[in-house]
Amino acid sequence: MRHLLWAIALLLSAASASAADLRIDPTRSRAEFAVRLLWVSTVSGSFEGIRGDLSIDREARTAVVRAVLDTESIRMESARLRRWVLAPEFFDSVHYPQILFTSDPLPLELISRGGEIKGKLTMRGVTRDETFHLQATRCPADALAGCVLQLQGMIDRTDFEMRGRRGALSDRVNLGMAIVLDHP
Repeated sequence: MRHLLWAIALLLSAASASAADLRIDPTRSRAEFAVRLLWVSTVSGSFEGIRGDLSIDREARTAVVRAVLDTESIRMESARLRRWVLAPEFFDSVHYPQILFTSDPLPLELISRGGEIKGKLTMRGVTRDETFHLQATRCPADALAGCVLQLQGMIDRTDFEMRGRRGALSDRVNLGMAIVLDHP
């Protein structure tokens, strides 16, 4: 009986270690993009639909960030530009309703001190290795609830099969996220 209780306790601890430790608060988090148009102005928008989680491996002292952006949730100043970025030549929200970023395991200390976060970005059905810069926070690695993680990166849109309007639109797209961590 004692061995059975020990086995159950071990299974429960393993199950809780694989579950998300913190979630991305969708009401207080945001994600944005910006791309240069005709090298004079900038087209930008923000995603209202952002969710995900941060899973912590306490033994290895690492974490994995997983963020999902709903492309249809994009907000822009112009309804015409919004229709265009949702169309097939840009985000193609009908066929690809989500953008997903999953970080490689990162040391917990990196969250406090900031630095480069590598991971997989999936957009328009294409998954690529990308690197984002995480700004330093004042949050201790063992108390991340309530922390705001700010990530900034630049991607090449042609890597994700966004090849329309190359004469007028820059290939470089800035992506940024400010995600607030909370308990699940």
